[in-house]
Amino acid sequence: MDNKVKTNKKWLGAGILAALAASLCCITPILAILGGLGGVASAFSWLEPFRPYLIGLTIIVLGIAWYKTLKPKNTEVDCDCEGETKNNFINSKAFLAIITVVSGLLLAFPYYSGIFVPKQESKEVLIVNEKNLVKMKFTINDMTCSACEGHINHNISELDGVLNVETSYKQKESVVLFDTTKTKIKDIEKAVDETGYTVSEYKKEE
Repeated sequence: MDNKVKTNKKWLGAGILAALAASLCCITPILAILGGLGGVASAFSWLEPFRPYLIGLTIIVLGIAWYKTLKPKNTEVDCDCEGETKNNFINSKAFLAIITVVSGLLLAFPYYSGIFVPKQESKEVLIVNEKNLVKMKFTINDMTCSACEGHINHNISELDGVLNVETSYKQKESVVLFDTTKTKIKDIEKAVDETGYTVSEYKKEE
């Protein structure tokens, strides 16, 4: 019976790891904002293309674990070790249910990650001359979800003279309205670089 417990541990461990790997690309930007981890945000963006496969692997692994747990037990027991296994929490349906819920939360993280991103506080900006205002569109690589958007918005909005910033991971761009007497393009590029993402090009918006 010890082998059965070890086997279940392996399946459950594999399920959690697959779910975690599928969500790492969106978890790290949140950690970067909350913990000030800087460039680590895009460290796992390379996992994004594999996300559908990792989700599938998680479902398969948990499915096998549930099958092994729910399948009819062999009634022919020639030893008294069966009773020991029933009391093992790791081998129980309750533990498997907890692992399943945790895996589900990890897989769904990209869809609710925005709640962990600090809201941008409105800043009082003194505009000397409206002609100094410029709206630029920055093309940014490696963004994978709304958590990436929040991280970039957070860094850029911290710059003096930035009035508004809107980032879209789907469009791979960030549109920034700023006062050129207080903030330069290179400052915005640096702010993006500090998140771990890269500005590939930029152009002025009309």
